[in-house]
Amino acid sequence: MYRNSRRTVLFPLLLAAGVIGGILFGRFMGSNGGSEIRLAAPRPTAQPEDKLSYTLSLIDREYVDSVSVDSLVERVIPMLVSELDPHSVYIPASEMQAVNEPLEGEFDGIGVVFNMATDTATVLNVIPSGPSHKAGVLAGDRIVRIDDSLVVGPRIPQDQIVRMLRGPRGSRVKLTLRRYGIADSVETVVERGVIPIRSIEAAFMLTDRIGFIRLGQFARASHTELMQAILRLRAEGMTQLLFDLRGNAGGYLDQAIRIANEFLHEGQLIVYTEDRYGRRMCEYADGRGSARDLGVAVLIDEGSASSSEILAGALQDNDRGTIVGRRSFGKGLVQRQIPYSDGSALRLTTARYYTPTGRSIQKPYVNGAGDDYAADLYHRYENNEFFTADSIHFADSLRFVTPGGKTVYGGGGIMPDIFVPADTTGMSPWYFEVMGRNILYRFTMEYADRHRDELNGVASIRALGRLLDNDRTLFDDFVRYAERQGVKPVYRDIDRSYRLVEAQLRAYIGRNTMLEENAFYANIYPEDPAMRRAVEALGEEAVADSLRRAGAAAARDSVMRCVAGASDTLRTGGDTLPTDAAAGGTGEEVRRD
Repeated sequence: MYRNSRRTVLFPLLLAAGVIGGILFGRFMGSNGGSEIRLAAPRPTAQPEDKLSYTLSLIDREYVDSVSVDSLVERVIPMLVSELDPHSVYIPASEMQAVNEPLEGEFDGIGVVFNMATDTATVLNVIPSGPSHKAGVLAGDRIVRIDDSLVVGPRIPQDQIVRMLRGPRGSRVKLTLRRYGIADSVETVVERGVIPIRSIEAAFMLTDRIGFIRLGQFARASHTELMQAILRLRAEGMTQLLFDLRGNAGGYLDQAIRIANEFLHEGQLIVYTEDRYGRRMCEYADGRGSARDLGVAVLIDEGSASSSEILAGALQDNDRGTIVGRRSFGKGLVQRQIPYSDGSALRLTTARYYTPTGRSIQKPYVNGAGDDYAADLYHRYENNEFFTADSIHFADSLRFVTPGGKTVYGGGGIMPDIFVPADTTGMSPWYFEVMGRNILYRFTMEYADRHRDELNGVASIRALGRLLDNDRTLFDDFVRYAERQGVKPVYRDIDRSYRLVEAQLRAYIGRNTMLEENAFYANIYPEDPAMRRAVEALGEEAVADSLRRAGAAAARDSVMRCVAGASDTLRTGGDTLPTDAAAGGTGEEVRRD
C-alpha cells in the first residue's frame, strides 16, 4: 500500500506558499532597489486556516503591483498535484476538449483520416457518408490550402492542420486539393459535422472460426461497439475470439467492467476498488453475458494499462481464456475527474483497484518521483524483459493462485499466461534504414496513388489479397525505390528482412483502402508472433473447455475474496464507479478530422 504521510501532504502546500512568497520577495526587492524599506502596520484581516488561500488573498488585495492571481494558481496547482501519485493530474481548460474527445466518442470535423508522411497532408480515407465524402473529397487527395492558408511545407505542424480542419458543426471550410492524374487543383467546400471516434479499430475473421477484434481505448461507446462487432463476426462463423488490447492505455472503468461481464459466469468477481478508508466497491458478472461460449485469447503488452489490465486480470483470475504477450504497464489506480468552474479539471486518484484474486497490479512508485516512474519501461528493456520471461522476478508475497490452480502475480502489471518476446529476427540494418527514413511508408502512399481506382474497388480482405498477389514485382519495385531514395540494397539484409518488409508493404497499402485497419492487421498477421501464438492457444480446445467449466467454482470463490476483510462492501451498477484515466498514449501516424 502506498499511502500519503503527513509530510507528503504538507510539503506541496509549503512548496506552493514558498514559490509565491519568493515571487513576492523578488518583486519587492527589485522595486526598492536597495533604498530604505518602510515598514507599515498590516491591515487587520481574518486569517483562515488554509494558508495557501490566505496567501493568494493577500497578493490579490495587498500586493503593490497588479498581478493575475489566476495565472499564479494555474502554475501552483500542477506543482501541488505533481507531488502526489504519477496519475493524478491537473488539466487546464484549454486542454480539456483534446483530453476528453477520444473518450467521449465524437468531435466536430470534416471526416477524413489523413497523414503527413511528407510535407503535405494526404487523405488516407474518407469516412463514409461523412461531410468530406458528401463534398467529393477522395482518398489520395493532397490538401494544399485550407480556406486561404497554404498548408504545404515541412514546417507546418500536424496539430495546426487539425485545428484548421476542425470547427463547430454547421460551419464551412474551403479545401484546395491536388488529385493524382489531374493537372489543375480541385476546390471544394465542406460543411463540418459530427464525426464518430471508433474505439474498435479492427474487427474481421482471421480464420474460418477465429475472429479478431482490436480495441484501441475504453471510450464511452466501447461496449456497444464490441457487441456489434461480435454479433457481426458470429454471423460470419466466429466461435473463438482473439482480442487485441496491445497499446490500449485505458479509459472508462465502467466499459471494462461491462465488457468483462460479457465473458464471465454469474457471480464471478470482475474487479473491486478500495479507497483510503478501506471501503470496497465490488463488481460481479450478472450471468447474462453474450460471449460466455466463445473461446478467447487476449493480447497485451507494456502499453496495455488500467482498464486493459482490469479486463485482462478479470479473465485471467477467473480462469477464463488465455492472456498472451508481454507484461502490461502496471496501473492499478483509479482517478475521479473533478471539474472546476472555469472549465479545467483535476483527475485525482481516489482508489486502488484489485483483480478477483485480490492482487494489485500497480507498479511501485514514490510520490512526486515522476521521472523514475516514467523510466520504468526503459528499465524493463535494460533488464532484457522484452525478450525473456526469466528476467522477470516476483516476490513470494505477490504470488496468488486462481480457482483453477494457476499462479498469477501482482505488484507490477499483468504477467501473461503465454510470454511472447519482442521479435527482432527480421530486422536488419537495411530494414532500419528504410523504416527510420520513412521510405517504406512513402512508397505505399505513392503505390496507392498509382493504383487508386483498383484499391477503391476493393471490398474485402480476400479481394485485396488477390490484387496484391497479382503484383509480382511489388517487393522488387520497393527495393529499387529505396535505392533511389539513397538506401543501397544489401542483399544479405534484404534476404533476412524480406518476409517482414513484404508483410508491412501489404499492410500499409491495405490501410489506404476502405478496409483500413482490418486490412492492416490481416496482412501483418503472418509476421506478428503474438497473434500467431494466440491462434495456437485458441486451437487447444480441451484447455479452453476445461477453463470455461471452472466458472461456477470461480464465482463462489470470488465473492468470498471480495467480501472478506472489507469494511464496507458495495455492489454497483458500473456507472457509479470512478473514471479510470488513461496511463498515456502511443503516437499515431494518422489523424481523424
